[in-house]
Amino acid sequence: MKQFRNIFFYVILLGVFSFLIYYVLMAGDSLEQGRHIVKLAASSKSPFHQFMDGFIKNLTGPLATLLAQIAVIIIAGNMAGWVCKKLGQPRVIGEIFAGIALGPSLVGRFLPAFSHTIFPVASLGSLQFLSQIGLIIFMFVIGMELDLRAIKNKSKDAIVISHASIVVPFTLGLGLAYYIYRSLAPAGIPFFSFGLFMGISMSITAFPVLARICQERGINKTRLGALVITCAAADDITAWCLLTIVIAVVKAGSVMSFVYTVLMAVTYVILMLKAVKPLLKKVYTHHIKPGYLGIPVSLFFLTLIISAYATEAIGIHALFGAFMAGIVMPDNITFRSVFIERIKDVALFLLLPLFFVFTGLRTQIGLLNNIYLWGTCGLVILVAITGKFVGSASAAKFIGQSWKNSLSIGALMNTRGLVELIVLNIGYDLGVLNKEVFAMLVIMALVTTIMTVPILNLLDKAFGKTPEEENISEEEEPAIAGDR
Repeated sequence: MKQFRNIFFYVILLGVFSFLIYYVLMAGDSLEQGRHIVKLAASSKSPFHQFMDGFIKNLTGPLATLLAQIAVIIIAGNMAGWVCKKLGQPRVIGEIFAGIALGPSLVGRFLPAFSHTIFPVASLGSLQFLSQIGLIIFMFVIGMELDLRAIKNKSKDAIVISHASIVVPFTLGLGLAYYIYRSLAPAGIPFFSFGLFMGISMSITAFPVLARICQERGINKTRLGALVITCAAADDITAWCLLTIVIAVVKAGSVMSFVYTVLMAVTYVILMLKAVKPLLKKVYTHHIKPGYLGIPVSLFFLTLIISAYATEAIGIHALFGAFMAGIVMPDNITFRSVFIERIKDVALFLLLPLFFVFTGLRTQIGLLNNIYLWGTCGLVILVAITGKFVGSASAAKFIGQSWKNSLSIGALMNTRGLVELIVLNIGYDLGVLNKEVFAMLVIMALVTTIMTVPILNLLDKAFGKTPEEENISEEEEPAIAGDR
């Protein structure tokens, strides 16, 4: 009985309100008198063709294009990432390859119609800005995942190795810049700016990729793993500080302008460490229960946005602000884990792949079309490997590490991955790197990251397991980042 009553009510409801809607629409026609209403002209096209015209217009609209791009990027990135994981490589390698493949180097060359349909030039601005949001969240996560206490505990050995792995490749990068400046530096860019950017691009270590490799190989809980992860974390902090200075130099235009930028940057860092960090700690202590973020979470996101905005306004890039915002978050490990879990997947699996493809759309390997350019590309790779691998391995051996550990540290510190691509895109946006040099450095980032796992496998076969690879206590274990 109740079922029939519900059906009766439903029919009456639809009938009464349908009549009222019809009555109001018909009565509304009389209101059009004297308002010069323009009637749509009858189309000569059939209803089907009218529908198809509207359908195609909807398909090529800005939002539809962006959604189609995201779908294609996620599918290609996941497929390539899965293949690389099966081959024992980090997932990020596959995503970078997918990005390059979807760009002009492969799909754009052999399937130009598909490339122009999915990635029209007019849509790249939206893709870039969305990918930048992903990078901001990613750098925020990296800042939160850095364990500064572990760096302090192991600072003596870690700082020596880390800074050796920056100073040596930076110097070699400057030398490389001197060699290729006349032939490959963009017109109007002074050698000082070009040389500094080539130096910093040689000096990057991808802390997240390195940590992920350590985790997958089970050495993250060993003394060797703890040392190399701490070295990479210290490297990350130092390299980003250097990059900030380089960006300030490039953007400044004059010595005094650079001085003002540096003064503002130093003031910003002091405020973040001495004012914002204690404030966030107080908010966490008084308003957040263990394992529950609650309403104050908006304050943490606001800190991220304002910090990124401040550094962008100062002229040292929004990514450094996001990195600093992560560092000043409350130190509680449980809080950071819960917070990271809420935002990490969106950044890593939805937004960051957009950055890989945007980088791929900029990477035109076809521009390296003669022996000189490919020879220079080989030289870039050789300089990068020599600087990072030899620099960090030599420093590790000097402070008393075994040959196997020293070479393992060299191989891991030579890993570049996503962080290198971020730096290269900044250089490209600033006009310091042209398309040819950009393509060479992207290839270098891929080669140096791919070679890490095979070298570690070779060292395991040659030396076997060492005492430093025995598990350590949880207190000694450093934080582990994502797989980028």
